[in-house]
Amino acid sequence: MKKVIFIMGVSGCGKSTIGKLLSQELGLPFFDGDNFHPETNIKKMSSGHALNDDDRQSWLETLNDLAKQQLAKNSCVIVCSALKQKYRETLTKDIQHSSKWVFLQGSFEQIKERINNREGHFMSSDLLKSQFDTLEAPKNALQIAISLSPENIIKTIKNELMTTSEFGLFGLGVMGKSLCRNLATNGFKISMFNRHVEGVEEDIAKNFKAQHSELDQAEAFDDISSFINSLQTPRKIMLMVNAGKTIDHVIEDLFPFLSKGDILIDGGNSNYNKTKERFAYLKTKNIHFIGAGVSGGEEGALKGPSIMLGGNKETYKEVQPFLEAIAAKDKNNLPCCTYIGNEGSGHFVKMVHNGIEYVEMQLLAEVFMVLKKLGNNPDEIATILESWKTTVNSYLLEITIAILRKKEGDDWLVNKIMDKAGNKGTGNWTTITTAQLGVPSTMIASALFARYISFYKEDRILASQNFPSSNQVKPDVSTDEILKAYQFARIINHYQGFTLIQEASKSYKWNLNLSELARIWTNGCIIKSDLMIELVTIFKTTSNILTNENILKELNTLKPAIKKVVSECILHELPIPNLSESINFLHSFAIANSSANIIQAQRDYFGAHTYQRKDDTSGKFYHTNWN
Repeated sequence: MKKVIFIMGVSGCGKSTIGKLLSQELGLPFFDGDNFHPETNIKKMSSGHALNDDDRQSWLETLNDLAKQQLAKNSCVIVCSALKQKYRETLTKDIQHSSKWVFLQGSFEQIKERINNREGHFMSSDLLKSQFDTLEAPKNALQIAISLSPENIIKTIKNELMTTSEFGLFGLGVMGKSLCRNLATNGFKISMFNRHVEGVEEDIAKNFKAQHSELDQAEAFDDISSFINSLQTPRKIMLMVNAGKTIDHVIEDLFPFLSKGDILIDGGNSNYNKTKERFAYLKTKNIHFIGAGVSGGEEGALKGPSIMLGGNKETYKEVQPFLEAIAAKDKNNLPCCTYIGNEGSGHFVKMVHNGIEYVEMQLLAEVFMVLKKLGNNPDEIATILESWKTTVNSYLLEITIAILRKKEGDDWLVNKIMDKAGNKGTGNWTTITTAQLGVPSTMIASALFARYISFYKEDRILASQNFPSSNQVKPDVSTDEILKAYQFARIINHYQGFTLIQEASKSYKWNLNLSELARIWTNGCIIKSDLMIELVTIFKTTSNILTNENILKELNTLKPAIKKVVSECILHELPIPNLSESINFLHSFAIANSSANIIQAQRDYFGAHTYQRKDDTSGKFYHTNWN
């Protein structure tokens, strides 16, 4: 639990006195930032001239290096005026989650009197006004009035920073437990809450704490009031409970104990429209609300998930050190966690992430079916997929290989699993949203309906008897052609998913950054892949990947394979809804003159809906009396 406690404020507020007393009380090393000024800075201030930002930069970097060196050994106390936000950012560079700020506040008159009574200090009281003019009060700091006695100031700091928790997590399901362990492993003091239900859920938090050594310093609760009071203010509480009405019930349960400026983070798979409503509602109550999409499953939550945050940007900055610390890291060791945009944007992109995920899973299921039809057993299919990793590697490909190799007794476990696919609603929401926004994300809808079809097991058994397959011959396709068809379909899937996100960004004025979004999906999440890494660069120059020269070249190269695979599968009665939809979509999309003129004429015939003419560029609408 090592941390750097920065004591800040204008000159004369008592930083050094409080810093020394605090270090003695806690038994920690103390460092006065003024002692680390280069000689040129001291001379400049002694001559009555204020330092500029260039003067301060190397000094701030020196203190940042000092803090890092101390953290390698122990906690410490550092005193520094740190008047501007950018100064504090330099001081805490790369150690944000280990830094705590104490802001000593006082009026100009109080501090001027103190300075005039000081001896041997190299700053005159004449420069005090410039300090107050420069001061940017921190939002995420413990603020203490200098009118308190030093003893009470030290007592307040100890109570707020040393005994209370920095972060709270409400709900200890699978994801909640993993996130708690992740936070604790990263050095945060946390409080954990799980409800108490007699005979059903008893001492969940306490028992969980006892099972994991990294949680030794964590606090465990099943009483809401005690849980809330254990947290530093402004409180930062992540809700890991079921989406829907449960979130609203939890918010109402918490509300009587919250204070102005507290932050609630919904880390579940909530509908983005509900997140927008909760954001607006809590804003009227002076409570900040963040909708956080969290991807990666149980393992990702424990070792590093991808985190997508939507809400107020200033509020994001207050929770940023915690969530970036526990997030997965990309190839450049940057956190796979970012500010997405306002309102429900974080949950929106998580919803579309899940829609893309539905398709990626369905495509692998279809590939499995085709390879099985060619006579391969699960082990042999796994070996084929293993060879694909150099071309199309992804998290889902890797786990599919592991699934296919898992045996139970003499048979493969996959052969014993009921072929009824469930869903938790995000695919349904994505399909509804793509229809509402008028975006043709046809593969997501197709993957969703494939799951719905699978659930009609008994009806499918009867239909298989009523419509027996008439073709038992193996499809005339090679594994290389199947690989190319799979590649083709994945590109179309990602095009459709990101197009939906881009359209929502325009409609809701979220100003989403597709390249940054792709970046945080390169690790920690279910749809991480080599293709996603490519998209990070592609989205820096375009929001439409079907205009990228490399993507166009690749699709045209892969197109013959997808046509052949789909044709062979249809002839051999193999269900491949997503593989076939990928080429159907491109055929519908890449056509200058479609059949929609017939539809528009029909609409005008029976409903007088009018139509536009190709030979009239004015955009005028026409109606014909077809009788």
